[in-house]
Amino acid sequence: MTDQSNPINQPRRKDRAKDDPWIKAYLERMPFGMIATEYKGQPFLKPTQYVYVEAENAIYIHGALEGRMRANIEANPRLSFCVAEMGRLLPADTAMEVGVEYASVVVFGEAEILTDAGQAQHGLQLLLDRYFPQLKPGTDYREIIPEELNITAVYRIQISSWSGKEEVVRADFPGAFNFPVI
Repeated sequence: MTDQSNPINQPRRKDRAKDDPWIKAYLERMPFGMIATEYKGQPFLKPTQYVYVEAENAIYIHGALEGRMRANIEANPRLSFCVAEMGRLLPADTAMEVGVEYASVVVFGEAEILTDAGQAQHGLQLLLDRYFPQLKPGTDYREIIPEELNITAVYRIQISSWSGKEEVVRADFPGAFNFPVI
């Protein structure tokens, strides 16, 4: 039976819980995440690029002007956002003891669709700066123009809480291996 009395941002395994500085650094390091929204009891996941802005305690993403994510957020702005990575697989003598190294952060908050052109441009520019830091607006590409903001949606996720976890074992763990990528 699952214990629902713990706050949603509190990991069950305290030995794997990470503190705020670790969580912030992890959010800044990871390349993409999954946004989880809900509509009439049906959960939805969407992979997306993002940028975490510590000074605003927020995450920015962008997406289609119309579509499921926007409709879901308009109906219910509450969501969760997850970034994660898998490490080595850890064999054991029993099925119950096999494991995997991992790290993850789950963010809880509410999304806002940025309708103010200045705020939307700010969020979109933050995304461009994160993923294309070598390119400069006005030099390497045309600066964002109002017509572009009219065909994309920019979202700000205001973070209310988060949870970070990590499981890493010793480097010489017998038989540990990475999942084969084909």
